[in-house]
Amino acid sequence: MEKTCKNTTLFKDLDLSESDNLGVYDGKEFYANGNLKDCHSPHDNSVIGRAKEGTKEDYERMMKSAMSAKEVWGNMPAPERGEIVRQIGLELRKQKVNLGKLISLEMGKIFAEGCGEVQEAIDMCDYACGLSRSLRGQVLPSERPGHVLLEQWNPLGLIGVITAFNFPCAVLFWNTCISMICGNCTVWKGASSTSMVTMAITRLIHKVLSANNAPAGVFVSIVGAGRTIGNLFLDDERLKLVSFTGSTWIGRTVSERVHKRFGSTILELGGNNSVVVMDDADFELAMKAVVFGSVGTCGQRCTSTRRVFIHESLYERFKAKMIEIYKTVKIGDPLKKIPHGSITYQRGHQRIY
Repeated sequence: MEKTCKNTTLFKDLDLSESDNLGVYDGKEFYANGNLKDCHSPHDNSVIGRAKEGTKEDYERMMKSAMSAKEVWGNMPAPERGEIVRQIGLELRKQKVNLGKLISLEMGKIFAEGCGEVQEAIDMCDYACGLSRSLRGQVLPSERPGHVLLEQWNPLGLIGVITAFNFPCAVLFWNTCISMICGNCTVWKGASSTSMVTMAITRLIHKVLSANNAPAGVFVSIVGAGRTIGNLFLDDERLKLVSFTGSTWIGRTVSERVHKRFGSTILELGGNNSVVVMDDADFELAMKAVVFGSVGTCGQRCTSTRRVFIHESLYERFKAKMIEIYKTVKIGDPLKKIPHGSITYQRGHQRIY
């Protein structure tokens, strides 16, 4: 029998339940007609909550809501859209610690990184709010006498965002804040392994949109597996752009299928990063950079350090110092003051160790 982890106060503050959470949001209501799944903490495999996944029919209902909102939202003055994004940032500030805890609990990264990720989302709200007052086109000379050319950028309409497990909060806001102030509606599918984070963020955004009487469908989201719900994003011509964060091999499939229907993509995929340490390098600075680059987010970033090329004059010294440091790295509960939390997936653990 699986261990159950009680987080009653945390979930209440985030408008979540420890039992059944409806995983589809269409801008008006929360609903779901798919499977009820357990959500686990990678630290001890305890069940922290349950999420009900969306179906193909739920997806279609959600998309119809987003389609109905795009004209109204796109015609709203950009500073008004920016004000709503600013208020989302304020709500994130209120919930920074709670969301940081939930990210650590469900994804496995340490608490400082969980809060840091929410701070990135806050920063994006601030940045986008400023941009909302500086969107502009151009006035260009024409070859015809007495005429000028006016250039004005228009919203694309609906934007699909598929985010990865390792940054279940920040990546959404990197995309959505800019998309919203430009007049687009966002359709979001978070990673299956961080469904509680997806639902908590959705409820936070819903609170702000409702308070501002924003058109229902400006932001919609769905919990579900990539092979079912994610595939719907790729072939849906209503999604003019799909932003995908994940592995290179899945990203290739995303690119092929979206571009096949003449859609656009933003792809942030895996990396295979190296550090080169030359003989004139600042030894301590290089050492800290290599260790943090390897240990941060438990080595589960696209920018994580995988290889180190060290000048032969420094090699033995550098290797010995790295071994010394790694012996002190504590691995365990991400909510405790340690530098290394939990690997999210078993296959990731096997790949690293």
